[in-house]
Amino acid sequence: MVGAARPTALEDQRLIKRIKSGESEAYGELVKKYQDRLFNTCWRISGHLEDARDLTQETFLRAYEKLSSFRDQSSFYTWIYRVAVNLALSHRRKTRRRRAGMGDAVGGTAGTQAEQLDERIAQASDSAQGKVSDESELKQTIAHALQELDDDHRAVVVLKDIEGFDYAEIAEVLEIPTGTVKSRLYRARMALRATILPKLGDPLEKS
Repeated sequence: MVGAARPTALEDQRLIKRIKSGESEAYGELVKKYQDRLFNTCWRISGHLEDARDLTQETFLRAYEKLSSFRDQSSFYTWIYRVAVNLALSHRRKTRRRRAGMGDAVGGTAGTQAEQLDERIAQASDSAQGKVSDESELKQTIAHALQELDDDHRAVVVLKDIEGFDYAEIAEVLEIPTGTVKSRLYRARMALRATILPKLGDPLEKS
């Protein structure tokens, strides 16, 4: 993870084994472990704080209901992210026509890893720092640019530049080829540059 220790598959497997054996309270440990990360992802994709809270709760509910069908071929980590991302994207597609603005996306404070993209851009160039006099203006610029991306491109940026997934993990979460992940990420970063460049220069690096 960016800015956070990556949970181990072995830890999750032990918890899942306990849950399947009847220790339902062990699910609370999985919730505690992933709730911040999933909330940040749902928020960045949906663009609304309140929606993100509901989506995070729904993610854990659906994951719990489907836990009996979970197999160790994939990690719980990527499996539950797939649930969250699919829910967030579906929700956004249903509601975006009714919402002309994305005010929640730039209001309030960012949480945990959700600030990583902001920090990466803010710290990448000293000259960029000089062009933005107020931190809130910087965050608003980034948040607006992120929300202007289409759903597919926003998802890969959130997973790669905020959550720190590698290409293979993103491919697993989104159920697309690794090459598609790379091409979407490239186009997404180009689109972000086009929006942010006038104020910040060119702070995003290819990777």
